[in-house]
This record gives sequence, C-alpha cells and structure tokens, in this order.
Amino acid sequence: MDKVTQKAIVLDVNHMMSDIIGFQYGMDASEVDTMADAAKAAQAAVQKKRGTGWLGWMDLPYNQDEIVANIETVAADVRRDFDAFVVLGIGGSALGPIAVQQALNHMRWNELPAVKRNAPKFYVEDNIDPERMAALLDVIDVKRTCFNIITKSGATAETMSQYLIISDLLQKAVGEGWQKHIIATTDTQKGNLIKLAKEEGFRLFYIPDSVGGRFSELTPVGLLPAAVCGIDIRAMLAGAAAMDARCKSGDVWKNPALLEAVLQYVVMQEHGANVQVVMPYADSLKFMADWFCQLWAESLGKNVTRKGMAVNVGQTPTKSLGVTDQHSQLQLYTEGPFDKVITFLKVGEFRGDMPIAHGCEAFSDVAFLGGKTLGQLLDAELRGTEYALYAAGRMSQTIVLPQVNAYTIGQLIYFFEMATAYAGELLDVDAFNQPGVENSKLASYAVLGNQSEKYQKKAAEMKGRPDPLKQYIL
Repeated sequence: MDKVTQKAIVLDVNHMMSDIIGFQYGMDASEVDTMADAAKAAQAAVQKKRGTGWLGWMDLPYNQDEIVANIETVAADVRRDFDAFVVLGIGGSALGPIAVQQALNHMRWNELPAVKRNAPKFYVEDNIDPERMAALLDVIDVKRTCFNIITKSGATAETMSQYLIISDLLQKAVGEGWQKHIIATTDTQKGNLIKLAKEEGFRLFYIPDSVGGRFSELTPVGLLPAAVCGIDIRAMLAGAAAMDARCKSGDVWKNPALLEAVLQYVVMQEHGANVQVVMPYADSLKFMADWFCQLWAESLGKNVTRKGMAVNVGQTPTKSLGVTDQHSQLQLYTEGPFDKVITFLKVGEFRGDMPIAHGCEAFSDVAFLGGKTLGQLLDAELRGTEYALYAAGRMSQTIVLPQVNAYTIGQLIYFFEMATAYAGELLDVDAFNQPGVENSKLASYAVLGNQSEKYQKKAAEMKGRPDPLKQYIL
C-alpha cells in the first residue's frame, strides 16, 4: 500500500452540535460528556467480549492469513477459468459484496471488455423475483460461470431455491464435473450446505461460528467476491485493523466509533431524531448506504432489553444519494419533521475528474460552469446541502474518505460495525440477534407447506388471524 491508501477516514460532527447550528436544535457537548462513563463502559464491554459469542468479527483483521492466501489462489483460478462470477445470497451475504464492488471497481464493470477487466463479469442475485433470475440466465453462459452459494445455515429458502435451480441447470448443461462451477461459503459444521458441499466436492469457504451475516463482509463472504474481481483484500483488512486501533480508547472524544454511537444514542433518546439518513456524495459509495441500513436496523431495532424488559428502540436508517436525492428528498429533510440526522459520506479526492467545457456564453447561469470540473460541482452541491440543513437547524455529520480505496473502505466497514456494537451496549439490547426476521421466515415457510413441527405450529397460529373483511378491500 502507498501512503495515499493509508490515510485515515475522518468523522466531522460539527453540524451535530448546538454551538454550531443553534442551541434550540443541536446537541450540547455537555450531553456527550454526561455519557462519558456509559460510553467508557460500553467500549470496555465490547472489548472484553471481542472474539467470543457473536463478536468474532472483531478479530477478522488479524486471524485470516491462511484463509486470505487460499482465497487469492481460488480467485486466480476463477479469473482464469470463468467468464462470469455469480453470488447467490441475501442480506449480509449480498449487500456487502455489492457495496464493495461498487466502491472499488469500475462502475460499468460488466460492460468493460474482458481485456480491461482481467476478471469475470460480476453479478449478485440477492432476490428471488422470477423475472430477475430469467434475466440473469439470458446474459450468462452457465457453462462459463462460477456460482458462489452463500448461506451460513444452508436453510435460507431464497438462496437454496437458487441453488436448486442453478445446480439442475449445471448438471444438464455441463454434465460430469458440474461441481467445479460451485463454491460454497457456509458454516464450518452445521447446516445443509456444508453437507451438500462435502458430498458433491464443492470448493469450500467458511463463515466463522462467531460472525453473523450482517457482520460478515470481512470474512470469505465478502473477501472472495472482492478478490475474484481483483480488489486488494489485504488492504481492506489493514484498513479495518487501523480503525480497530482507533477504537481501543474508552474516551468518547478520541474513539470515533464510540462518539458516533453516543451521538446517535442521544439524538434517539433525547432529541427525537429517530431516522438516520445516510447520504453519500459519490456513486461509488451508493451501496455502502444499503449495507449500513441492514447493519443498523437489524442490530438495534429490538422490543426487549438483554434483561427481557419491554422496550421498542432503534433508529430507522434510510439511504439517499447526493446529488440525485437533493432533487427528490431534501425538501423533506430541510422543512419536514425534526426527526432526522443526515450522515454525509464525502470523498476528499476522487480517483479521476471530468472537466466541464466552456460554452453557452450567452447564458450566464450556464457559462459560469465552464472551466470547472464535475468533482468541484459535486463538492459544491454537498456544501450547499450541508448549508441548507444548517440554515434550517437540522443536524448533520460528515464521514470523509480521503480517497475511495480498499484501505478506506475497510476502515468504514469496521467503523460502522464498532459503532453498532457500542450503540447496542448503550441501548442495552442484543445487537446480534434478529427475532423479528426469524418470525417472518417461519411464517413464509409455513405458507409454502414446510412439514417441520415449528412451521406447522406457525401455520396453525396464522390460521387464527381474523378473516379479511371485504369492506377493507377496494
């Protein structure tokens, strides 16, 4: 890595604070200071549990040397042997790979000539819309495609239904040796996929027992797809390690992820800002917002504390893209309810820029753009949006990536994961389970007629609902 790639990301919270945006709107620094002891306890609790329970993700920057070497070897084989690489997964098995690919590779990756890509075309099938699967099969040749099946349990209906479709197609199109087209990423011991993989001889990568899906981007879940597409996964892990070092402090004003957790906790609990809008001003970071939304929502949206006390907590994350959504959502953010905090993702230096040509000299409101660049215009738009929010007394913060590269993306991923863990401690909720999602899965599989006892019980429960009334159907 060169010096540019080793620059630290920056958290700028000036526009969260009352001495900047006004005492009637912002947060006073004393509110953060009041949380100092709770913050220190949260940091200590997370640090004490690192590597245990569901906090295995904290050790990922340090304990994967052999795994990374194996990933790099397999990735080189895939680049040599296949024209397309398809991830079959959902949620944490898909959003991370999508976000990292968008951030770190060419934005028209699949349209590039093969000689420029020097890697397969890349697809992530993270939904089960039948038209979408049909569309994928229209643009790939299964005989020249490698499929990465990602599910820790091996019982994820969406992913395993895709596996059934693809394995059948491969057997028909390829015949003997079809198994070489599949790489499985799953649990080390439990579940259906590990059994299938060993029976069929699929190449295998493992998701550590102590890492949940939404925290799995720095495991083979995300590292293998990234490596196949030529991304420097060692730099990603180094960036994560650098952020981990910054999170060793229990001082809320020195640990960026801890400060972030405290700020969001205070605005949730004391200021009524129960919505966080993540707004990248860079198309490369567009899907980092999607990835964050799952991480924050699924981790913190809970109805009981860890002691079983009834609560209904959690801040709703949503995504917005600058400049696009200045023209579709900013009106709400500046003049609507005071229930939001805006998190800008800003790029310090773009990897390339586009000069704006001179012209239209007769129109002064166009001609002034000539001689500037699209990067300058984008930065001006961000500053304008920040100012509009400031003028309206709305809280915002900015996370600055000096450049978008593997090192800074590794930092950003780990920053958000640490902030989520700290926020769970402050809210006293289990940030690593998802019972609301599980209930949905039970109901879905019951509808499809799964005969296992737990699904039959759920089917019986669902029959107890009141029948729909015709007057409520238009």
